[in-house]
Amino acid sequence: MSAIADSTALLASDEPPPAELFNEGGNAPTLLLCDHAGRRVPKALGDLGVEAAAFERHIAWDIGAAEVARRLSVRLDAPLVYSNYSRLVVDVNRRPDDPTCVPEESDGTKVPGNLNLSSVSRTVRLSCLHEPYHRLVDERLSRMRQSGVPSVVSVHSFTPVWKGIERPWHIGVLWNRDGRLAQPLIRCLAELGIVVGDNQPYSGQDEHGYTLPRHVERVGIPHVLLEIRQDLIDTRRGAEDWSEKLYAALGPLLADPALRQLAAPA
Repeated sequence: MSAIADSTALLASDEPPPAELFNEGGNAPTLLLCDHAGRRVPKALGDLGVEAAAFERHIAWDIGAAEVARRLSVRLDAPLVYSNYSRLVVDVNRRPDDPTCVPEESDGTKVPGNLNLSSVSRTVRLSCLHEPYHRLVDERLSRMRQSGVPSVVSVHSFTPVWKGIERPWHIGVLWNRDGRLAQPLIRCLAELGIVVGDNQPYSGQDEHGYTLPRHVERVGIPHVLLEIRQDLIDTRRGAEDWSEKLYAALGPLLADPALRQLAAPA
């Protein structure tokens, strides 16, 4: 593991940007997001002191989520913003002041490269990786809002077993105060024979997330966060199958003109 000097830029010129826009020309009034799409670590940070096998696990990225999101982006003709770097470096779905934004431990795995970071080193990660992702989301939403109110769909994935307990849900639909998209989606997915968790296995009301509260909840943009079980989407075939399922359920809902309005303040 190599350490980055506090005063240097985090990414080399030949490394991918912090975040990217896929299907930029998508015409649908929907923006897809994938917070934990990538598992890269900037060269300047080496391997964070973590074994290579850890970057195959859920602690580093949302397994299968990016593949589903890209395929769904094409089906919906909707742009997608995704993050390239591992949540072990910085978690873009956590508030900058949240200790787990730069985790010292994740699901029992220590992250030595994150221990005892100076405030400057932490700020470098935030300014080089965290904020650029959110700036790209802001820019795309701002452009889309020139033509009306868009919808936002955030794609994540979850482990089939957590702390020794098997999770029965195929997909979780997370929402907080605005259920305009989430509630009918839950019904549609259930009608397709899918085992759906309503704010399971995580809750959209627990205040842990950052992306949706920052960009859409506070202004009333219709949205939903999806958590798909990783063993269902960890292959190309699985990702394709689930993009089809989600398109079948989401497509008609997102096309409803009634959805294209801001929610009243809670």
